[in-house]
Amino acid sequence: MSLKRVYTVTGLVIAVIVLSIVVFTSWYTVDESDQAVIMTFGKANETITEPGLHFKLPWPIQNVKKLARETLKLDFGFKDSNGKSSETKMITGDENIVLADLVVQWKITDPKKYLFNSEKPQEILYDATSASLRSIIGSSKIDDALTSGKAEIEAEVRDLLTTLLDKYDIGISILAVNLKDVELPNQEVRSAFTAVTDARETMNTKINEAKKYENKRMNEAEGEKAAIMNNAEGEKAARIELARGDVAIFNKLYEQYKSNPEITRERLTLETLEQVLPGAEIYIMNDEGNTLKYFPIRPLEKEQAKASDEEGGKKE
Repeated sequence: MSLKRVYTVTGLVIAVIVLSIVVFTSWYTVDESDQAVIMTFGKANETITEPGLHFKLPWPIQNVKKLARETLKLDFGFKDSNGKSSETKMITGDENIVLADLVVQWKITDPKKYLFNSEKPQEILYDATSASLRSIIGSSKIDDALTSGKAEIEAEVRDLLTTLLDKYDIGISILAVNLKDVELPNQEVRSAFTAVTDARETMNTKINEAKKYENKRMNEAEGEKAAIMNNAEGEKAARIELARGDVAIFNKLYEQYKSNPEITRERLTLETLEQVLPGAEIYIMNDEGNTLKYFPIRPLEKEQAKASDEEGGKKE
């Protein structure tokens, strides 16, 4: 074989290899759940988020690194496939030991920073999560960590973790923090704490029942008070009207008295006697100091009426 033929075959082989590299490395695809970073001689230039087929300069001029665009999850404190769990023992602010499990939902929001600002960004995220959770648990009371304070602890852990990741600037954003389980390290302690919690719940129940009874009695008392006030207002109005009527009667009597004082005085005297002595017979006499002259008209009237009744009975 001649040297020229060897060069020709070698050139053809090299051309085929180069052409294959150009053909197979000049295009790439991006899935809906991915995002791609275009690298030109090792430098990040462009981030592609549109799914589908895309073209670029062939390797080694340009290269593509794909990263997840969907929400990712970090489990802190959960058992792995071998049944082992990471060290999640923590000391609360009132010096009690608890075990905590946490789920962090995060997302790559800046692929360039995620690739080049740190060598192992997920390890940094894990360490920052551990530091944030231990810091917040360390400043919380055990009652809050085990019962009603979980939501507040979650919010504080998220804020602290977000602050740390902003300082590290590794292109990761925190979407949510869920505190799954917080428990005591052994059964004996858990039983004792459960007993304390049950007693506290019983106390709160009794307090709520007492407040409910207090509110009921207060409402009843307010109702009775309102009824008494209404009755008093009604009695007040009635007495005022009665007094106005008495005043009107007195004014009319006074006008009559001014025109006929003697007659009015006698009439008032007779009305008063009738009220004081309703069964008495009243005789009006003009006493001039002489011998009293009395004609018993009423007894005679009674005897006459009795005789009439007897006569009528005989006729029947």
